[in-house]
Amino acid sequence: MTQAPTCCVLFDLDGTLADTAPDLGAALNHVLEEEGVALLPIEATRPVTSQGVRGLLRVGLGIGPDDTNYQTLAQRVLKHYAAGICRHTRLFDGMPGVLATLESRGIKWGIVTNKHARFTEPLVDALGLMQRAACVISGDSAAHPKPHPAPLLMACERANVAPTHSIYVGDDLRDIQAGKAAGMCTIAAAWGYLGEGEAIHEWGADHIAPTPEALLDVVFSINVQ
Repeated sequence: MTQAPTCCVLFDLDGTLADTAPDLGAALNHVLEEEGVALLPIEATRPVTSQGVRGLLRVGLGIGPDDTNYQTLAQRVLKHYAAGICRHTRLFDGMPGVLATLESRGIKWGIVTNKHARFTEPLVDALGLMQRAACVISGDSAAHPKPHPAPLLMACERANVAPTHSIYVGDDLRDIQAGKAAGMCTIAAAWGYLGEGEAIHEWGADHIAPTPEALLDVVFSINVQ
C-alpha cells in the first residue's frame, strides 16, 4: 500500500523551533537580582527551560507552586520575560532552512506549544513566522495543554490536515506523549532542552533527529513524495 504523503509538520516552540533559553534565563535573573540572590548562568537554566517558570523558580530559588510566594514571583518573572521576549531568542541553527525546504516541497508546518498565547504570539511574530505558519496553537488555546492531544488535534483542524498525515517534533517527553495520543508520527528533537527525566531514547518516539538538518532526512524518509 502506498504511504500517504505528509501534509504537515508541527513543531514545539521552546527548545525545538527556537532557542528561548537566553531570554527566559534573563527574566529569572532579573528577579534573582531584585531578591539579592546570586544570578545563574545559562548552563543552569537551559535544561529546565521547557518547564517554564516552574522550572526556573525551582533552580533559581528552590521553590515550587506550593510555596506561598510562588505566584507573586512567577508573575514577576513573566513580566520581565514579556518585556524582553525576543531580545536574544533565535531559531536554532539550521531551522530556517528546514522551514524553507518544507515550504518549497508544499508541506505545511505549524507550531504547538504550552506557552500561553500572550507570549507565543508576540514571540512568533518577532521571529517573522506568524504569517508563514499554517497554525499557531498555544497552551491556553485548547481545553487541555500537552501531553493531552487536544492542542495537536486543534492544530490539525486549523491547518486542515489529518493527524495521521502529520508529524509532531518536540524536545520533551510530553511532546511525544501528546503526538502519539493524537495519532501522529513523532520525532524527538535531540538538539533541544530534553528536560531532566527519562533519557530521550526512553520516550518512545518513532524517530530521533540529532540536528535540525538531520530532521529533514527523517521527515522525508517518512514521507513518500
